Amino acid sequence: MDLFDFMREANMEKESPLAKRLRPTTIDEVVGQKHIVGKDKLLYRAIQADKVSSVIFYGPPGTGKTTLAMVIANTTSSIFTSLNATTAGKKDMEEVVKQAKDNYGMYQKKTILFVDEIHRFNKAQQDYLLPFVEDGTIVLIGATTENPYFEVNGALISRSHIFRLEPLDKDDIKILLKRAVYDVEKGMGAYNAIIDEEALEFLADVSEGDARSALNAIELGVLTTEPSEDGKIHITLEVAEECIQRRAIRYDKDGDNHYDTISAFIKSMRGSCPDAAVYYLAKMLQAGESVTFIARRIMIHACEDVGIADPQAIQVAVACAQAVERVGMPEAQIILANAAIYVAGAPKSNSVVNAISNAMDVVRNQKTGAVPPHLRDAHYKGSQDLGHVGYLYPHDYPGNFVKQQYLPDEIKDMKFYHPSENGYEKIVFDRLKNLYGEDK
Repeated sequence: MDLFDFMREANMEKESPLAKRLRPTTIDEVVGQKHIVGKDKLLYRAIQADKVSSVIFYGPPGTGKTTLAMVIANTTSSIFTSLNATTAGKKDMEEVVKQAKDNYGMYQKKTILFVDEIHRFNKAQQDYLLPFVEDGTIVLIGATTENPYFEVNGALISRSHIFRLEPLDKDDIKILLKRAVYDVEKGMGAYNAIIDEEALEFLADVSEGDARSALNAIELGVLTTEPSEDGKIHITLEVAEECIQRRAIRYDKDGDNHYDTISAFIKSMRGSCPDAAVYYLAKMLQAGESVTFIARRIMIHACEDVGIADPQAIQVAVACAQAVERVGMPEAQIILANAAIYVAGAPKSNSVVNAISNAMDVVRNQKTGAVPPHLRDAHYKGSQDLGHVGYLYPHDYPGNFVKQQYLPDEIKDMKFYHPSENGYEKIVFDRLKNLYGEDK
């Protein structure tokens, strides 16, 4: 490399995005992902020992997939090369394999190939890599935002360790933001900027675990904000809002706003007001509330306040919970709204929650009665000698029903479930009344 090339690369590094400049060079500098890079974890030990085998990093954008690949590049004695699957073709792959063979033949050095967005390679491209991964010509590191079990060749999967990266938590994002603002060498410390705690909390919240998004916002804030009279660039909440194009919602996820808003959301569904339900849903989503938390509350409400009045409600709620985990934001807001509106509009009954509450109260506070003899297990030799006889099999009787005692003697006349006459539960109400000849 001549002086011109050196200066050009140095200038490019200086002008590169903040998120790239802040990438750690050693495994100990990595923030977050302790479930895979903690000091007692396999990946940490493999990187430290320079014994990395083929791996695939899978996770949302901004969680550190490329960062981990670059850490490996900085610490390995192997030759490191990279391709981006969106632009690389077979010719590029052939050149990497040729160089890898030459490097091993001449210098006994292995080659690590990093393929970013590996899910973009088609089946033929993935198949081409397989024999060279298998014989050790290359050690493959793949990065993907898509589930590799759906998008990557099964043979490559079987020869690789899959590491799932999770969105960074709020504290991790705050560490990175502080590095960005105050680190003179890699960050923007030379700009003499300071960030308010309120702005720090806001950016850590709304980035939703995406470090790149948070760092891009702070870089824009520092570069576009004029210094104040004290000569410092102040990154305030207003600056942070403008840089990430989202207004801060006064919503503390650990405080009163959190509990008040989720309470209003649930009570709006209970009160059959879909307009209010979807409003509070929007407020929570805009503030960065966890979509899985909201989905759990909808599932609970579907059983607690709708129950058997509309048995479909819990199915809708469960499908919603599964879908939001697979889809993520922003599309998850549509799925959550669908479930919230359905549950809000459904007929209501709290008979199920009352039934289990009453039964739990009796079990806790009264003498537990013995199971009636005719209901006890009779599938073993000698059960009849113990008196386990007399059970009437309902399917042997008209209408698949026969009256017999099911509760223990001590509480045989007790009623726990009192069906309402709302929605589908009216059918249950009428059937039980017809079977037992009394109001259930």
